[in-house]
Amino acid sequence: MQNLILEFWWLILLFFVVMSGFFTINQGFVGVITMFGKYRRAEGPGLHFKIPFLEQVTKKISIQNRSVELEFQAVTMDQANVYFKSMLLYSVQNQEEETIKRVAFKFIGDRDLMQALTRTIEGSIRAFVATKKQAEILGQRREIVEYVKDQIDHTLEEWGYHLQDLQINDITFDQAIMDSMSKVVASNNLKAAAENEGQALLITKTKAAEAEGNAIKIAAEAEREAARLRGQGVALFRQEVAKGMTEAAEQMKQANLDTNVILFSMWTEAIKNFAEFGKGNVIFLDGSSEGMEKTMKQIQAMMMKPVGSTPH
Repeated sequence: MQNLILEFWWLILLFFVVMSGFFTINQGFVGVITMFGKYRRAEGPGLHFKIPFLEQVTKKISIQNRSVELEFQAVTMDQANVYFKSMLLYSVQNQEEETIKRVAFKFIGDRDLMQALTRTIEGSIRAFVATKKQAEILGQRREIVEYVKDQIDHTLEEWGYHLQDLQINDITFDQAIMDSMSKVVASNNLKAAAENEGQALLITKTKAAEAEGNAIKIAAEAEREAARLRGQGVALFRQEVAKGMTEAAEQMKQANLDTNVILFSMWTEAIKNFAEFGKGNVIFLDGSSEGMEKTMKQIQAMMMKPVGSTPH
């Protein structure tokens, strides 16, 4: 009976010993197995078995992306202090055995890795900034990132890591430098605004001059057209008057009447118009019969004079 109980306990002990050899690795991690402190193998995610009490899961290495925020200071070529805030994204290079061994045993712990990584990044950025002037730094974020990647990719590869991304979120200077930069920007903006205002004023005046010139041109053309039409109207009026007088004279000749009656009518009509439409101007007319006869003879002489003849 005692032997059965002893065997039962031995079976239970053996069961727990065997079960202690099973272990799991979560997704996104790689387990590093050692025996007596020496590397044995690497295990991926899932359920695995190790020799109880002899093999140990020394580390579980994350192969996921990891990030860290950095804040540090650098000095430019012209001795200006530059303050950086950046975000570093990195990961294990791959899951190959040699890479896992480097990641597991290159540093004592993650704290030492982070210290070496951040100091390496900061040193690369400081070396780049030291070759540039203050005014050049703000526009060279991409150049800084590319320079850092070129400088530390080989170093990180020796550690088993790969730099995924480096983002420079903020670049600032001392307050005195920031104030002077603001003044420079403000003065440049005022200069640009003044230039734009001058250009707008020039355009406005040019357009106004063009409009005024076009208006003068249009008015001159309209005046010329009006004068031409007035001249045509006067000519047509004279033609119609001459035509009417000719017809009236022919009719009076056919009726055996004296055509001088037409001249007498024109004379009396003229006197009537002087009286009706005169506005203060004094016109002296000889209203006697002798004066009328003299005037009639002058009109007859003018009517008998050939058109277009010139006095000699």
